[in-house]
Order: sequence, then C-alpha cells, then structure tokens
Amino acid sequence: MEYILAAVIALGAAALGTPLLQTVGRRFRAGAYASIAALGVAIVMVAANTAYGGGVSYFGHLLVSDALGDLFALVVLSVSLAVAVVSLYSSPSAPNIPSYYSLLLFSALGMLLLSYSADLLMLFVAWELMSLPTYVLAGFDKKRVESNEAAAKYAILGALSSAIILYAMSLTYGMTGTTQISGVVARIASEPFNPLVSVAILLFIVGFGFKMSIVPFHMWVPDAYEGSPPAVATLFATATKKAGFVAAIRVVLAVATVYALAPNSVFTLANVLAVLAVVTMTLGNVAALTQKSMTRLLAYSSIAQAGYILVGFAIFAYSQQTGLYAYNAVLGMTGALFHIVNHAIMKGAAFLAAMLVLIQLKRSDLDIYNGLAKRMPITAFTLAVAFLALAGIPPLSGFWSKLILFLSVINTPLAWVAVAAILNSAFSLGYYFWVIKRMYLDQGESTERVNEPSGFVVVFAVLVGLIIGIGLFPQGFIAFAHAAATSLFP
Repeated sequence: MEYILAAVIALGAAALGTPLLQTVGRRFRAGAYASIAALGVAIVMVAANTAYGGGVSYFGHLLVSDALGDLFALVVLSVSLAVAVVSLYSSPSAPNIPSYYSLLLFSALGMLLLSYSADLLMLFVAWELMSLPTYVLAGFDKKRVESNEAAAKYAILGALSSAIILYAMSLTYGMTGTTQISGVVARIASEPFNPLVSVAILLFIVGFGFKMSIVPFHMWVPDAYEGSPPAVATLFATATKKAGFVAAIRVVLAVATVYALAPNSVFTLANVLAVLAVVTMTLGNVAALTQKSMTRLLAYSSIAQAGYILVGFAIFAYSQQTGLYAYNAVLGMTGALFHIVNHAIMKGAAFLAAMLVLIQLKRSDLDIYNGLAKRMPITAFTLAVAFLALAGIPPLSGFWSKLILFLSVINTPLAWVAVAAILNSAFSLGYYFWVIKRMYLDQGESTERVNEPSGFVVVFAVLVGLIIGIGLFPQGFIAFAHAAATSLFP
C-alpha cells in the first residue's frame, strides 16, 4: 500500500477542504476536528510505512521512503497534532478557525514532504509549503503589535533564507546538471576540488541554519516566538525547526560523504559544524540565563539545544572527511536523531505548559511562575519534568541522547566539543532549576487554584509519560534512531 501517498492525500484534502466549511453554515469548530482527524490518519499511515513500507520512491524519485524520513515525519506530524488539539483552547475568533487550521495543515504537509525529499527542487517546494503558512500564522493575532512584528521579521528573514537556499541549488545544478540529491553526490564525487561547491555548501548551511536557529542565524527566534500565538510558537520550536535539520542532513551531510570543504585540514566542514555547535549552545544558554520572559527563555534554550544536535553532525562530517572513526560517526548521528526526537517532546511539553499559563494567567514574565505549583499543579509538574529532561538529568529521556552525543566525540580529535557541551549542560542547570525553584519554593501573588483544561491535561500526560518512559526504556527509540542513522547514505 502507498502509505506516504495516503498521508499526503489526507493532509492535502483536509487543508483544502477545511476553509470550505465556512460556506455551509457556521461550522467553524468542525474544521478543527477535521484537521485533528486528518493529522491522526497521516500519523497512522506513516507509522504503517515505518512497520511495513520503506524503500519506495514516488513521482520519479522526487520522494523516497526511508527510515530517516519516517523518523522526522512521525516527529513533525505528532507535534502538529498536539498543536491542533491545544489550539482548541486558544484558537482565533470563530470565523478564522478554518483558515487557521488550513494553514497548520499546509505547513504539516510541507514538513511531511520535506522529510522524504530526494530531489533539490522537491525539497525547495516542500520548504516553501512549510514556511509560507507559518509566516501568516506568526501574525495571526492581528490586534497585537508584537504578533505583527514577529510575522514581519519572520517573513523577511525567511524569504532571505529561501533565496539563499535557491541560489545554492542553482549553483549545484549548474555544476552537476541534476537536481537529484543522489546524482549531485555522485557528480561531485567524480570531480576534482571546485571552490563553487564549497560556496554552495556554505550557502546551504546559512539557509538551513535559519530554520535550525543556529548562531549567527538565530536573531529572529526570540522575537518570533514571543510575538506569535503560543500554539504557533510551539510549532516553530518543535516541528519546523526539525525540518531544517532533515534538510541539512539530506543535502549538507550527503555532500560531506564525498567532498571536503577546502583542500586544507583547518577549514573543513567538520570544523565549521563543530565551531557552530559550541557557539550556538554557549550563546543560547548564556542568553537564556538573563531572560525575564518565559517565552524568550524557552527560545534561547531551544537555540542551545540546536548546538547539542550539531555535535553529531560534526563527528559525522569528520569521519567522512578522514575515513576514521566510522563507529563514532554512526553513534553521533544516532545521538543527534535521538535528541531531535527527545527535543520535540521535551520542548513541546515546556512550550505548551507556558502556553497554558499565558492563557489562564495572562502573563508570560517569570514572576508569574512564583508558587505556580499550588495554583496549577499539573502544569508546574509538566514544566519541571520537561526542564529536568532538557538539562539532561537521569533517568529522563534527554539524559540518554545527550550521553550518546557526548560519547561520540569524547575519544576523537573533537573532544573539545564534548567538553564544551558538558560544561554548557551544567551551566543550563542554573536557569532550569531557577524556574523550578520559583514554582515550588517561592511565594506567589495568589494561591487560588486555576482551571487546567482536560485537553491540555491529556497532552501533558502523554508528553510527560514519553519523557519518563523513554528515559526508563530507551532501547527501542535508540534502535529506531540507529536504523535511521545507518540508512542515511548507503
């Protein structure tokens, strides 16, 4: 069965059909439920493909079903489903609900196609299908100046990153004569060193780095997250961010298997990625410590987490460059993919908890979290578990993925990256424990209990269960990430 095509059809049909509900009466909420159902069907289809499919290409090899695509598709669709569910409690005014969910579905469809893209043009079309709706979603709260500002900044910088990616693709096509990623890799491998290839790779890093929110391409993140509707900020941090990583894996790391960035041993792709990893995690953690707003704190924390993921990319590139440390390369990519899954769960729980606080208490500054455990105990517990997992405290899920990442480089020439990552993880405990201390030990402005809607409680239970469950029984998830890592570039 064509499971991926079924998922594409389900999302596409729902995205196109949801706005039509406005023409057949005031069935605004029906669009939300139809969108949730479509996302559920898509997840089931991708899960079925993971179990029974694989190795199938579609549309003339524009899309290829593989373990890497399955992993990312399950992550981004699950996040989209969680966002769709909680948006029932914070969605815009009734007439705008169908449009909101239609945009969410189009973005989810773009991320699904991006996960399986095997062609540069298909990748770019999927990238734009994912990105364009998010520019509108960022400014969906039209009456807030911050929302309009977030949309404007996000759209301008997003258009710039898309232009950079498209220019890199044009250079690549001009040098190789093909847009098939496998064909590009084969052509580059057969050619002598070409500086234009290096330029194209660096442009791809810049373009994809925007979505991955790596330093110095991260400046849009705090403002966009803070100004966007809370559910949309969750989508940015835990889904579209992952799309940037899968695009970088499909293109940048694919080329890294056959090509050195420069004919010297200093300016190499491995060193570039290693420096970006250290700078990204350091700046993200230092900036997070100084924030007074929970949304901005989570934004900078998300930037720091991107730095940890790049550690796996760096050791993979180093192994391909030197022909050494093949085991470390597989271990590093396994850790990176595992941390991508964990980050989606951990950061999703944190953002959704912050979203509920903002909805119920109308504030996002850290002072409102004083004594939160007495007012919103389930929300406070969810946020505490998410923060402990993000900090890498055992036996929660984040501990295992960080451990694998650090072990992958500790006995290699990139050991200095492991040292920097360990120090950053220790440093991040400062602001994570600071918030937990506020919630459980500090006296709040009020002790009156606040309602925690059942929809949020269900989502919190699932996410916390995953954080704890993966931490206690990580073997299956590590095996899934390992299968995706070993199938990257056969």
